[in-house]
Amino acid sequence: MGHVFHRNPLHSYPVAVAGDGAYLYDREGRRYLDASGGAAVSCLGHSDHAVIEAIRQQLEALPFAHTSFFSNEPMEALADALIETAPAPLDKVYFTSGGSEAMEASLKLARQYFVEKGEPQRAHVIGRRQSYHGNTLGALAVGGNLWRRRQFEPLLIGASHVSPCYPYRDQREGESDAAYVARLGAELEAEIQRLGGDRVIAFVAETVAGATLGAAPPVPGYFRRVREICDRHGILLILDEVMCGVGRCGTMWAFEAEGVVPDIVTIAKGLGAGYQPIGAMVVGKPIYEAVTGGSGFFQHGYTYLGHAAACAGALAVQHRLRQDGVLARVQPMGQALEKALRSAFAEHRHVGDIRGRGLFWSLEMVAERASKRPFDPELRLHARIKQAALETGLLCYPMGGTIDGIRCDHVLLAPPFIIEPGQIEELVHKLGRALQRALVIS
Repeated sequence: MGHVFHRNPLHSYPVAVAGDGAYLYDREGRRYLDASGGAAVSCLGHSDHAVIEAIRQQLEALPFAHTSFFSNEPMEALADALIETAPAPLDKVYFTSGGSEAMEASLKLARQYFVEKGEPQRAHVIGRRQSYHGNTLGALAVGGNLWRRRQFEPLLIGASHVSPCYPYRDQREGESDAAYVARLGAELEAEIQRLGGDRVIAFVAETVAGATLGAAPPVPGYFRRVREICDRHGILLILDEVMCGVGRCGTMWAFEAEGVVPDIVTIAKGLGAGYQPIGAMVVGKPIYEAVTGGSGFFQHGYTYLGHAAACAGALAVQHRLRQDGVLARVQPMGQALEKALRSAFAEHRHVGDIRGRGLFWSLEMVAERASKRPFDPELRLHARIKQAALETGLLCYPMGGTIDGIRCDHVLLAPPFIIEPGQIEELVHKLGRALQRALVIS
């Protein structure tokens, strides 16, 4: 045994040694189709020479300069490139090393915003059940996954949670989308009233729910209703696009499809495409001006904020997505993936739902389709699927606890934007074999 404290110390991991496009290779020479981008990270695959060269050149010029002393050119250029695509009032970018850090920064800035405005009584944040915003304590607190939260509850800040937008299980039979939206809106409104409309800081949600709910897009009109409620009570809307943003759902910002603009949005995984650790909090101008016109100082910071090499890599990713047209592949390849998934699994006796957007899809597994009954959690079906997929040469992202942190399993798919039609066929074929193996349950 080595000296690495692995995320699962009892598991034996293959050692990755190389990447080429949509594939990873281990030390034994086995090849794996990366159908999940790790965790929806590797949007450009594993060998993009333009990004690698941009990082190399930046390391030769300037590897690091602490942002308490200096700005740097890649950071300034990357912020400009992001805001060029962002609708008003989004206007400023605060860089971090990942998604959890971006969410922590967002929570602290949201609180400071109201202190600067003379509303220090605002102290509550509302999230959604079965949301995931990161594993730092603040991000974990506003997240709503029971399994991740349970043992750390005594350390978490107080946050309350309302229902997610989860039509497969929560939309009633015969209930229209408009009626479902109205019901979810009424629940949010009631929670705001319970806490006090002038005491809530923000409502936090994933635009398209990711790891813990399985690529669940909102029904039409949901976020417009949320935005209206937040505006009426003076509450900030913070959208988490760490997993679903930066093109993953077919547009640069996942919220573009919802007809709203958040006050703060977080991005990360696809921002750097895995070539360097980076995340970002993108902030509306009124929030920024409240700080600069008040104390003048955001009371927060990270050592690697705006790291020059990370920003250079992410800037190259932006160029590949936009100028080189890689982002334009997401919609057609996403449609091809959806068609292939539905063709292969729409009638599968243990696939209850196929949902997603762009190149972000999920299969929800059920023991019985008619009743939507999940498998017994003790079977750990998600772990069985992951291992079976690995053995077939496929990397996917199965998770358990889809319903409540304990019950139900889903398989998340987030392949690179460079995926080819033949690789979609390979993905679906290998996933089918993995499901067949995993579902042999004695």
